[in-house]
Formats: sequence, C-alpha cells, structure tokens
Amino acid sequence: MKPRQKRLLLIIAVLALVSLAALLVLKAFKSNLVFFYTPTEVVEGKVPVARAFRIGGMVVDGSLQRKQDGVSVSFSVTDTIHAIDVTYEGILPDLFQEGKGVVAQGRLSENGSFIADQVLAKHDENYMPPEAAEALKRAREMKLSE
Repeated sequence: MKPRQKRLLLIIAVLALVSLAALLVLKAFKSNLVFFYTPTEVVEGKVPVARAFRIGGMVVDGSLQRKQDGVSVSFSVTDTIHAIDVTYEGILPDLFQEGKGVVAQGRLSENGSFIADQVLAKHDENYMPPEAAEALKRAREMKLSE
C-alpha cells in the first residue's frame, strides 16, 4: 500500500470515529433534555407522553394535601387558566408555599395527573424561573383578550 493510500485510510478512520463520538454525545444529550410546559399546554396535549418534562406555575391556594405517611404530598399547579394535579413523594423544599411559584419535574400519569420526581421552589419573592414567568405572562394576556 502506498503512503498516500495509508493517509487516506487513516483520515477516513479518524472521521468515522469522530462521527461516532458526536452521534453518541448527541444521543446522550437528547435523552437528558427536559422541556418546560405550562398546565395549559399539558391540558391541550402538547407534552411528551413517554418522557420526563417540567411543569411550572403557581401552587393553587388550599390545594396542598399531605398524606398519612408524612412524605407523600399532592397539590395543584396553575398558570391562571388551567390547573394540573401533582403528586410527589419526598421532602418539599423549605420555600415551597401555596400561592407561590413552583417547577416540578416528572411524568404524566395515565389519569392525567403529574407524578413529580423533583420539586423546585423559587428562592425569594422576586425570583421566578424565566420559563414560568413567561408562561404566566402569556396566560394573563390570553385571559385578558377573551
């Protein structure tokens, strides 16, 4: 084999390996990607069925219910148009309160409620995740235009 053919074969092998590595990285990135949705988008069926996603909005006043086991809770999240019931097993963040912003990550159950794996509460009264703030703003605008 001539040196030119060896170089060409080496370049092709390196390109194949780099392509394979890029494909594996993109696949791992896609499987870990979690999108944010509002309760209205969940009701309208715009959410992935078999994947985890985040839902955000305000915790509905009076909706927090603690179960007898002391760890399981349920509450509702609203974007002022629709509300979604959320169940969670774990310790809620210290700043979790009714009437305050929350983002929950998990999956939609067969009955339409949201089963959260993780619950995030805002860290002070001035902060809200940008996605949640934008969703609430859009919901208010939609409500005013009706």
